[in-house]
Amino acid sequence: MTEANETKPKVLPWVAVLAASAALVWWWFHPGVAHQLQSRVPGADRTNQAVGGAGPAIRWNGHLVKSNGTASSLPGSWPCFRGTHLDAISRDTTPLATTWPAEGPKVLWNIEVGEGFAAPAVWKGRVYLMDYDQPGQADAFRCLSLQDGKELWRYTYSVKIKRNHGMSRTIPSIQDRCAVAIGPMCHVICVDPETGELRWKIDLASEYNTEVPDWYAGQCPLVDGHRLILAPGGDCLLMAVDLETGKPVWQTPNPRKWQMTHSSVTPMECEGQKMYVYCASGGVVGVSATDGALLWETPDWKISIANVPSPVAVGGGRVFLCGGYEAGSMMLQLAKTNQQWSVQTLFRLKPTVFGATQQTPILFQDHLFGVRPDGQFVCLDLNGKSVWTSGAANKYGSGPFLLAQGMFYVLNDSGGLSLVEASVSGFKKLAQARVLEGPDAWGPLALAGSRLLVRDLYRLACLEVGKP
Repeated sequence: MTEANETKPKVLPWVAVLAASAALVWWWFHPGVAHQLQSRVPGADRTNQAVGGAGPAIRWNGHLVKSNGTASSLPGSWPCFRGTHLDAISRDTTPLATTWPAEGPKVLWNIEVGEGFAAPAVWKGRVYLMDYDQPGQADAFRCLSLQDGKELWRYTYSVKIKRNHGMSRTIPSIQDRCAVAIGPMCHVICVDPETGELRWKIDLASEYNTEVPDWYAGQCPLVDGHRLILAPGGDCLLMAVDLETGKPVWQTPNPRKWQMTHSSVTPMECEGQKMYVYCASGGVVGVSATDGALLWETPDWKISIANVPSPVAVGGGRVFLCGGYEAGSMMLQLAKTNQQWSVQTLFRLKPTVFGATQQTPILFQDHLFGVRPDGQFVCLDLNGKSVWTSGAANKYGSGPFLLAQGMFYVLNDSGGLSLVEASVSGFKKLAQARVLEGPDAWGPLALAGSRLLVRDLYRLACLEVGKP
């Protein structure tokens, strides 16, 4: 054997190692791969190239884990997105404080949660949260005690997703016999609200060809009577599901292949007809609550980014729509003539007058209240005229808000909470305090009795806001 042949076996392993290292370096720094690994801030690049698509089918290897928390006997309920009446207004009569001490409302408990904006629902002394367990790479439907934040149970199932400026961002819907939640990759689960036992599940991506929205699912489940109303996009635009069985009751055809957005479905009545209104990717639709038949549609409201706020029915057959960035807002007028529906645009506003990047406005005293893209809290009349704004000194970013006993609770991006008088005469701040560390305190608020639940990107806190 020559010297060259004797050396060859020693050289080849080093060549293989160098080649593998070079491949790893190329994989890490290659533009396409690096782009996939970066955290995405919604709207920062004004594109629709975030993680999306049909999503992976999962085997539903679910696990229910019981813990030592116990449900409390505290009063109050906030069972779904925007509360009991789906309008972000609390009608609870528990006396609330109209001012706070310098240190702000008392923090009763706070816990770490998975990175995201998923907000809680409250039912019978329990707090429900659709969380994401990043170390375990699993969706985690959690049930906590309203009293102290201790966990009663969690139902998890494996689903691997990448960080994309948060993972979970939906709110469960809780009823006496069911607790329904939607995971980041459009997996719908129904469990027993007391025990956490799985009742049924739907994988919208694999079963209905739903395209997972940019920055993951943001649609909140709507429970109406004995039915769950979903807007999958893909094979059907909207659908009703029987709560007991998880089986479809009706489906709305989707010939234009409009896709799911972050907006949630809104029920309304007009001309004696109950319908569901939804902002899909290609426009707005209204479908019959009875059988899902398409009643009307318009492509005039179509936004490619920050299609997040839900429609607001303001009475008289009118529907208010708003979106982020350059979308602004629009008022539609519905009418029915000879069994045919028509849709007319009453007005459209620039975002400098009113728009909403994330939060759905509140209708109160025939006025709309919300946070527009420049962060100001705004009061708008139903003709599209700005009545007042909070001014440049009072900005809330994309923060959430709710209304209770004539007061708005408004949270800003960095965890600053303001108490604002609910009035059409002007902006009047009653109190303010820093209640979270931040950042990105975007998850909608929930109020049960005198307990206000707030969250930022990493933590969920419970505040006492009742009268001393």
